[in-house]
Amino acid sequence: MTSPDILTKYSAGAQDELRRVTECFPFRISSYYRNLIRFSGDPIWRQAVPDLRELEDLEGLEDPLAEEALSPVPNLVHRYPNRVLWLISHECAMYCRFCTRKRRWEKPLPFTDEHFKGALDYIGGNRNVKDVLLSGGDPLLLPLSRLENILAALRKIPHVEIIRIGSRIPCVDPGRITPELAAMLSRYHPLFMNLHFNHPWEITPQSRKACTLLADAGIPLGSQTVLLRDVNDQPEVLGELFQQLLSLRVRPYYLLQMDLTRGTSHFRTPVATGLKIIHALRNRISGLAMPHFVIDLPGGQGKIPLSPNYVQEINRSFIVFKDYRGERCEYPLLEGEEGELRRWLVA
Repeated sequence: MTSPDILTKYSAGAQDELRRVTECFPFRISSYYRNLIRFSGDPIWRQAVPDLRELEDLEGLEDPLAEEALSPVPNLVHRYPNRVLWLISHECAMYCRFCTRKRRWEKPLPFTDEHFKGALDYIGGNRNVKDVLLSGGDPLLLPLSRLENILAALRKIPHVEIIRIGSRIPCVDPGRITPELAAMLSRYHPLFMNLHFNHPWEITPQSRKACTLLADAGIPLGSQTVLLRDVNDQPEVLGELFQQLLSLRVRPYYLLQMDLTRGTSHFRTPVATGLKIIHALRNRISGLAMPHFVIDLPGGQGKIPLSPNYVQEINRSFIVFKDYRGERCEYPLLEGEEGELRRWLVA
């Protein structure tokens, strides 16, 4: 669904404003995700529906992670030494308004047989590449045979040990996860999936069924949640989400600070917000439910994990921590380790 007119029952009279935004940043939503909207401006609405503030962001970057500059061949990004990101699909079930690849919505690079061969040749010719992440768009929107051909081609490359698929389909259009798809994916282990859930309202019977099919196929599932202003920037909201994800056998993996993408600045929170949330949740929810809070640095310099400062003092005999309740705790040090510890823990 690509016309703002479908939102009339939620926001009568706002269609002209929505169309102004979609002239620059298109709109798309699945019927399933649209039906999760409870009222205009709710956390589901904010993720999916165009906002005039997208046109007011003049400082955001077209390509904040320098993916194009780090592409040795079209649609393939080689940022880290031993892994690559391969963009294999343009299609999305929904255009997330905070998407880091908004630049590609209207002007995607073509996917040609030549580009496909070029990416495979690059991966096959670089023995340092052990891990391939398939993304897009959404790889799970490809025809089943096309996706299987890509997986089979990667499995023929001896040095590719791990294949990962990044997808939001189990969250925004879970009916597309079928037993046939799960069975096909299970033939290409070790295969992991990075899913994307941002709010507890996205945990539904349908998304549970989709995740169950994938988990029962032996696919380890993780979720990369984006920290979004007025969507999920409260400890209670994210705590509920992370615990619910575990019940789906989805491990919360990253809590991501917003990228500096043009048209998304109204979603950005202060960096301290993420640190406060992690501090508020530590030891109050299961350790399995605690993600890493990270910033994906501009310019393609990689992800940096951030953690609240629990260290209060370092001396020759012990290190002093403040625990999650704010109480002091001393931990003894080995003789001579103070100096090295300071280099790691003190700016």
